[in-house]
Amino acid sequence: MKLPESVEIAWGLRERPGKGPKRTLSLEHIVEAALRVGSAEGLTAVSMSKIAAELDVSTMALYRYVSSKGDLLMLITDAVLGPPPPLPEPGDDWRQGVHRWGAGMRVALQRHPWSLRIPITGPGIMPNHVAWLEAGLRCLRGTGLDSGTKLAALLLVNGFVRTEVALLADLQDALDTSQVTDEEALSGYGRSLARLTDPQRFPEIHELLKARVFDKPGGEDDEFFFGMERILDGLAVLVTGKPST
Repeated sequence: MKLPESVEIAWGLRERPGKGPKRTLSLEHIVEAALRVGSAEGLTAVSMSKIAAELDVSTMALYRYVSSKGDLLMLITDAVLGPPPPLPEPGDDWRQGVHRWGAGMRVALQRHPWSLRIPITGPGIMPNHVAWLEAGLRCLRGTGLDSGTKLAALLLVNGFVRTEVALLADLQDALDTSQVTDEEALSGYGRSLARLTDPQRFPEIHELLKARVFDKPGGEDDEFFFGMERILDGLAVLVTGKPST
């Protein structure tokens, strides 16, 4: 199977341009410029012409380093993720290791949440993606889970992390647009629910309103850690064969 050019470049299987006029560019510079454009203006602004303008070069100059926007997007996703930290850490059990794996990936993606809008075209094959997979599998070493279950567990955590980062980024964009604080938005939502619903038809909603859960937002990490712990509880059932208590 022929690999995409971006994959061959990332893994060092394809020579980078070395002939012609003295080079003022590098693939690293191009990817860094793409990250700057994306961070400032979002994914829709990431084009070869826009990146060329950012670098003050011609668009054609970029094509000596990367042959298409699709290849560039693959390189961007790998750069966003970066290499994983050494995992598991000394003394970690499987649960601590997987928790660190998910939390570390979240931190990496939060630097460039706009990149989560890049379409997924297949399993992660770029160097950093593969390194993260290796690190996650090492965290699950010794659990007794079979290889397919280990992979499924990591895909579950990865999906949760990506969804949570994207959701928080969308909410923050909405807050920035409306120019209200988290607390104002949440309390306003509670007031709207109280106005639009009645206790007979929506008794559980009104239990929330009575408990004043919309009066003050929790910490931005609360939902993430709650979700991660519940996923780990489920995996623990597979590892131990016993339901969590």
